[in-house]
Amino acid sequence: MRTLVLNAGYEPLAVVSFKRAIVLVLNQKATIIAADSENPVYGTNGSWDRPSVIILRNYVRIPSTRRLPVSRRGVLRRDANRCGYCGGSATTIDHVLPRSRGGEDTWENLVACCLRCNNLKGNRTPAEMNWRLLTKPRPPHTSAWLVRGIERALPDWEEYLAPAA
Repeated sequence: MRTLVLNAGYEPLAVVSFKRAIVLVLNQKATIIAADSENPVYGTNGSWDRPSVIILRNYVRIPSTRRLPVSRRGVLRRDANRCGYCGGSATTIDHVLPRSRGGEDTWENLVACCLRCNNLKGNRTPAEMNWRLLTKPRPPHTSAWLVRGIERALPDWEEYLAPAA
C-alpha cells in the first residue's frame, strides 16, 4: 500500500510505502491525516492505522526552478489521453510544428493525438491542414506533476490532489 506525503502547506511531495510513512509518524516528523482503519498495521507494541495520507510537520521547500522533463507518458497524461485536434482517444503524440521543420520536443510543441489525426496531419502544421488545437499546449505547472506515482492515485488522495487536476 502506498502513502501520499504532503508538505506542511498541503502540497503533494512524494508517494512512499506505508512502512516509511509509519517511521515518519513514529519519529514525530509527520502526522496521519487519512488512514485505512480496515487494514491496521500490527507490531510488537500494538497496532496502528495504516496511513494513506500523511503531512510533514516541517515545511520542505521545493525549488521553483525544477523543470519537468518532457515524456510521451507525460504529454498523454497532461492531455488526459484526448486528441488535441479532434478530442478522440489519443494513443500517440504529435509535434505541432514538425521536427523536420525545426519543431522541438517541448511541452509547448507536443500534443496527444489519435492515430487517425496523426496520419492525416503527417509533416504539416495545423494551419496548413486548416485545423486548430482544442487547447494550447503548456507545461504542467503543479507540484503534483513532480511526484512520481500520483498518476495511479488512491481514492483517499483525491481531495488533496484536486487543485492539481
